Amino acid sequence: MSSHYFLGIDTGGTFTDAVLLDDRKQVIAAAKSLTTRFDLAVGIGGALDKLPQDALDKVALVSLSTTLTTNSVVEGKGSPVCVLLAGYDAAQIKASGMVELLGADAIVSLPGGHDAGGNAIAALDEEASQAAILKHASRVSAFAISASFAVRNPQHELQLREWVTALTDKPVTCGHELASSLGAPRRAMTVALNARMITHVKALIDSVKRTLHARQIDAPLMIVKGDGTLINAASALARPVGTVLSGPAASVIGACALSGVSNAIVADMGGTTTDIAVVRNGRPELSVDGALIGDWRPMVEAVKVYSIGLGGDSEVRFLGGKGLAIGPRRVVPISLLAHEHPEVLPVLERQQNESPHGSQIRFALRLQSDEALISRLPDDELRAWERLAKGPIDLERSNIEDRPLSRALARLERKGLAIYSGFTPSDAAHVLGMATHWSQTAATLAARIWARQMRYMYGLGTWALGDAVAPSRQVVDLVLSTICQKLIEAGLNDAGQMNEDRASNMAALLTQMALQGRSTASSPSAGASASTTPSASVFSLQFAPDMPLVAVGAPASSYYPAVASALGMALRVPQYAEVANAVGAVLGEVSQRIHITVTQPVRGTFRVYTKGGPKDFAGVDAAIAHAKELAATEATQNAVSAGADGVTIAFSQTDNTVNNDIDGNMFFEAIVTATASGAPVSKTGPSAGARLDR
Repeated sequence: MSSHYFLGIDTGGTFTDAVLLDDRKQVIAAAKSLTTRFDLAVGIGGALDKLPQDALDKVALVSLSTTLTTNSVVEGKGSPVCVLLAGYDAAQIKASGMVELLGADAIVSLPGGHDAGGNAIAALDEEASQAAILKHASRVSAFAISASFAVRNPQHELQLREWVTALTDKPVTCGHELASSLGAPRRAMTVALNARMITHVKALIDSVKRTLHARQIDAPLMIVKGDGTLINAASALARPVGTVLSGPAASVIGACALSGVSNAIVADMGGTTTDIAVVRNGRPELSVDGALIGDWRPMVEAVKVYSIGLGGDSEVRFLGGKGLAIGPRRVVPISLLAHEHPEVLPVLERQQNESPHGSQIRFALRLQSDEALISRLPDDELRAWERLAKGPIDLERSNIEDRPLSRALARLERKGLAIYSGFTPSDAAHVLGMATHWSQTAATLAARIWARQMRYMYGLGTWALGDAVAPSRQVVDLVLSTICQKLIEAGLNDAGQMNEDRASNMAALLTQMALQGRSTASSPSAGASASTTPSASVFSLQFAPDMPLVAVGAPASSYYPAVASALGMALRVPQYAEVANAVGAVLGEVSQRIHITVTQPVRGTFRVYTKGGPKDFAGVDAAIAHAKELAATEATQNAVSAGADGVTIAFSQTDNTVNNDIDGNMFFEAIVTATASGAPVSKTGPSAGARLDR
């Protein structure tokens, strides 16, 4: 019997997973429970209660991964925040996308900021700044601050933070703390996303701590970052945007460990997103330019993942001239709704015999609580919020009997407080017998109602009246083709030969050819003449034989055999694939990177950009040495603060120089990086070797 254990927890949009690893890093138990967004502790506790209780008494380290932050970015949901921008012009604000993300009222433009050399452009307006802070303090959950060229001189961001801290009790984050690259609009968007996530991450961490305390599990709690490394809870609360892609990063690490494969394409399909990563030598590539998450690319060093809004709970909908589309909006599958609320079954029975309209199979439920949002609700929305406490609301009935309630529910859904039900791939899978864990009866009824909606409201589909199987098969086929396209797109992007738009267009064409080849590969039906037999394709699409597809996530065994067959890929669905995220959560190490830039603004002067402002040196060697010293000190401090022990430092440097006959070797810029790494501290001391050999 193991002397101690490692507990991994993953909180996803649909399921919460928990695993126990022994001191040899072998999985000894795994469990799943439905995620309860309104009170996350219920779902977490449900998973833990299915694990061996005697082993829980010996847990030395708890590590958490989550897709909730990824999902919030993909779905465009988050808490209300105020963004203070110093020195930004209208074009930069527009380019950041923050107006679309937050609304114009959340953005405050102030004088200030610096130039590329770290020199102040204009002084901060203390009176205007403090007035803006006080105006928004009672209406937001957090503040975000970004100033132009703050990575070259952060003084204005630091001053604004002092005023926010002095005048409010709200959390506040500065852009220079999250990103070291130039690009003010994206840096502002990144810090805004960070602020929106603080309350969600705090709710998750509080739920985990409360659940552990109730079960007398006294062990350090770590959280997986988007780059696969670990940080403690305090660090995660300070920089929650770092946990974007936490779940996908953990799933990649877990997939490699469980499969024993060092080179692979890893695909993880959950309830809200499908995440794809290319792994070489046992480690996924990091995206230095920031990972693409839905429509956003925050400045966060993360695993290079292709994340799309396609999951088991994604809404299947009509998309104009493009026909059927899946996602990115997450809804509650009808099969799950009826599983938890059987009282909706009579409503579905009635609806299948009614004339089709848009509010059928549509129920509203509470999703999560957000005190800052709830405190700002007008009376009609507050009434709707209180009504949701009694259970699901039938929108069809509400539209007839109480239209103001329906409109208020729609606004609650847009704010992320409520969620609708709808027809999903999970429902289609239940109809076809690919899944059986929820209500197959409700799924079948929903498929019939949804098919009537598509046919009579949008002129889509030729399914027979009352047929649930054919429309469900079409939905599953659409899921397969979407996964295939994203895998091909990931391969094209990995080759580095195409930009995203060209790769997407080429992937769509190759997917169509691959799936057509799959459908015509079977023998012709009896009696078919040679002239009507489909001819063999000139092309055969095949991925590299030494890059198998490792599929993880709950639906992996349902969808990926057909995907691998269509694309000519070797497939591995390892044992415990359905909890790969939770396994990967406990296999990382603590690692913190600090980047410091050195430039030569005028010949013979070498400038190091520090948190205290620019510092000039007469020689490049002295400037680089100073940058290394500062970077190493800060990286070490950050790693220790994040929960590391036995920290080691590694340096890297990227130079921008030109060598010509006239000037010789001309130095323009260098980026010095210090990486401080160490094993997370556990109850038994540093958990050295807490990673599976990969």
